[in-house]
Amino acid sequence: MKHVKISSLLILITTLMACTTETDNTLKVEVFETSASGNNLTPVNTVSQAAATEQITLYPEKELQTITGFGGAFTESSAYLLNRLSKKNRDTIIQAYFSKEGANYSLTRTHMNSCDFSLSQYSYSPVEDDMELEHFSVKEDKDDLIPMIKDAMAASEDGFKLFASPWTASPWMKDNNEWVGGKLLPKYYDTWALFFSKYVDAYKAEGIDIWGFTVENEPHGNGNNWESMHYTPDEMTNFVQNHLGPKLEADGHGDKIILGYDQNRAGLKEWVDSMYATEETSKYFDGTAIHWYESTFEVFPEELQYAHNKAPNKLLIETEGCVDSEVPAWKDDLWYWSKEATDWGWDWAAEEEKYLHPKYAPVNRYARDIIGCLNNWVDGWVDWNMVLDKQGGPNWFKNWCAAPVIVDPDADEVYFTPLFYTMAHFSKYIRPGAKVIALDQPKDKKFIITAAKNPDGSIAVVVFNEEPVARDFTLTLQEKTITLHIEGQALQTIMIPSS
Repeated sequence: MKHVKISSLLILITTLMACTTETDNTLKVEVFETSASGNNLTPVNTVSQAAATEQITLYPEKELQTITGFGGAFTESSAYLLNRLSKKNRDTIIQAYFSKEGANYSLTRTHMNSCDFSLSQYSYSPVEDDMELEHFSVKEDKDDLIPMIKDAMAASEDGFKLFASPWTASPWMKDNNEWVGGKLLPKYYDTWALFFSKYVDAYKAEGIDIWGFTVENEPHGNGNNWESMHYTPDEMTNFVQNHLGPKLEADGHGDKIILGYDQNRAGLKEWVDSMYATEETSKYFDGTAIHWYESTFEVFPEELQYAHNKAPNKLLIETEGCVDSEVPAWKDDLWYWSKEATDWGWDWAAEEEKYLHPKYAPVNRYARDIIGCLNNWVDGWVDWNMVLDKQGGPNWFKNWCAAPVIVDPDADEVYFTPLFYTMAHFSKYIRPGAKVIALDQPKDKKFIITAAKNPDGSIAVVVFNEEPVARDFTLTLQEKTITLHIEGQALQTIMIPSS
């Protein structure tokens, strides 16, 4: 009997050695998928023996930009809704966004003073001609916004960066004395710079560190619909170079990041030309902020490449994007995969520009744009509201939008839409400090891919198959390969462990 056991053991060892030899060149991966067929960041086994239609080679030795992070925005609307939910559901949402087990958001935004996704219009400096801002107070944020941020901080093991954006200064600082439109009066430039510094101090007193700022949300304005304040490129450069930058530096806040512009990509060139014209104009700008609303279909790669080449050592961060001009679908996953959603340009765009604003699936918008951005030097991508209600608000202007998480506060119900899982495909697996790496791009523009090498050596590959037809593709890293299958209308994150 002993002889039989030894023989069996030898056979087993020989078999295992043979298997090991056969798989030495097989790339080891874990695959997570979100799909129109029902997967939501689901671990899947997609190894295929079929002939691959695409051959994708990764080049980790060719490192591109360094990732700053991925995440969303803390708005008064989102924070107010969380306060209306049960503690259980509030905690569920916070954990889903910020814990390691969840999306693990690493880069976030909030608003200074009110914005359209506030319950009303307000300012931290309401007293007219208070040049030294002696009456400055963030009390408006203490009921909803600050508690949401602090709960997120408690849930985040890795921590996250938070930057703030003003939609407008107080009306008394502006040439039209209105919340909407108008320009900052030059005599208040120093007062407005002081506002940023006082904001850092006020939030620090609440236990919240501000990483940085965008100078102005949408300096072109927003059609004079809600809070806004206009700058030309040179006006913003002047304000940063001669007022905001020096003031933050003088007050001990010189480490705070300053991002210029903060609007749509089609207008990017004239802004970076002004910001980065000389060493003096560039000094206080740490990077450029962009939005996606010029078209939620087109990535604008030429503009992104131009901005990078103009200032290759500066940050380039997408600071706001959402499916706007829409009441979000409630507990209907397929709507988010269907070409039924419009954007604001659908209604107002000139006839020759309507092609930039087609009816287009919300998941497609997010997946295509994030991948396209990463493949064109963008190092951070921030969604807009984290939580909205079934109407797409609350919003004092009734500017309804979708969000990754939709809630019904009256019924205390929560709906994690496919957009939540789409964001998590990037935020959870591509971590701050990761390096985007070069790869062979597929020939089919409806099949797109990006990859980044994390600080721990793991590589995250994100693949999006927009078309309804499934396909097989071969992934090669150095001498190892694997052929994988992806269903139609599916997003996959493929994790390759460090060697």
